[in-house]
Amino acid sequence: MLRFLTAGESHGPKLTAILEGMIAGLPLAAETINRELARRQVSFGSGGRMRIEHDEARITAGVMAGLTTGAPITLEIANADYRSWADKLIPPMTVPRPGHADLTAALKYGYRDLRLGLERASARETAARVAVGAICKAYLAQFGIAVGGYVTAIGEIAADLPDHLTYAERFALAEANDVRCPDPAAAEAMRRHIREIMQARDTMGGVFEIVVLGAPPGLGSHVHFDRRLGGRLMAALGAIQAIKGVEIGPAFANARLAGTQVHDEIVRETDGSLHRASNRSGGIEGGITTGEPIVLRAAMKPIATTLTPLRSVDLASGEPAATRYERSDFCAVPRAVVISEAMVAWALADELLRKLGGDSLAEQLPRFAALPRNRLADLPMDDVEWRFGYES
Repeated sequence: MLRFLTAGESHGPKLTAILEGMIAGLPLAAETINRELARRQVSFGSGGRMRIEHDEARITAGVMAGLTTGAPITLEIANADYRSWADKLIPPMTVPRPGHADLTAALKYGYRDLRLGLERASARETAARVAVGAICKAYLAQFGIAVGGYVTAIGEIAADLPDHLTYAERFALAEANDVRCPDPAAAEAMRRHIREIMQARDTMGGVFEIVVLGAPPGLGSHVHFDRRLGGRLMAALGAIQAIKGVEIGPAFANARLAGTQVHDEIVRETDGSLHRASNRSGGIEGGITTGEPIVLRAAMKPIATTLTPLRSVDLASGEPAATRYERSDFCAVPRAVVISEAMVAWALADELLRKLGGDSLAEQLPRFAALPRNRLADLPMDDVEWRFGYES
């Protein structure tokens, strides 16, 4: 129901995004999108590109008088760096860099110069995804749903996040520093570590968490593999450049425990409502939201562009060759948080639109209020014997 396309290259004139399927009547201004684009540009360890670009979105279709119309929404983000490349003669690029799409893209599409793959594979494209995600966040906010994130580790430096620190508090603390870590002591240690990596002419990855607050129970489905929300969310995160691992809740830690130590027990309150005594499932059971916070964790590999050359082969000569440096980040993990929030918001917005139906925000708001919740009154049981009734 909700899909988007992005177009544009790293050093092309602009990025374009088209979002199809957004309902009518959603208040939307360019400032809402630009706030998220500005967040994407805040990251200790960023390369020189962030000093050049000051991303701003231009809405060219689908929004009139400050409200979405139900038609496809088109966004444009200019590449300021384009002016520096527009009239240059581009030298050939024939040495593929390990970890990039240089070699794989050339094999797939028959490129005779590796830069043709680099230009589209570049994470510059994620600015368009953040712009789309900003619209999806604005839509979710109409229903009290918030998506936030924070860095938990850079290399071997890990944050200490006590259980009493709420997710909302973690979001706020993370936005207070340029590594997006809610632990101030760890944040400073992460900065030192990134400085060391920069001086060593190397790069560094890390781990971050994306959390959804306020999502109702019942989003997603168990009846088709491609409707399981856990799979959709993991795919949304795994499709981001340099993301190599995703888990829901403490999935890898859970795998080392017995079942009685993992599954979230269901407790009845005096008012007849139900809740989980814990949230080790990360807010999803059977591919469906439980009503608890959705907790996702992603691992980002170190950026593949390194100042220190790596061994490769010159495809033009067939001889061994060292890689040549292309301007890049030293650590992109803090920026990946914002991009990942956008992708999670898009996947969740699509599920909510599917759940609520209708064509306008005015239609959907009362439907959302009437959704079944974790209450005994919303879960009537026949409590009688019955037969499957399949034909033999």
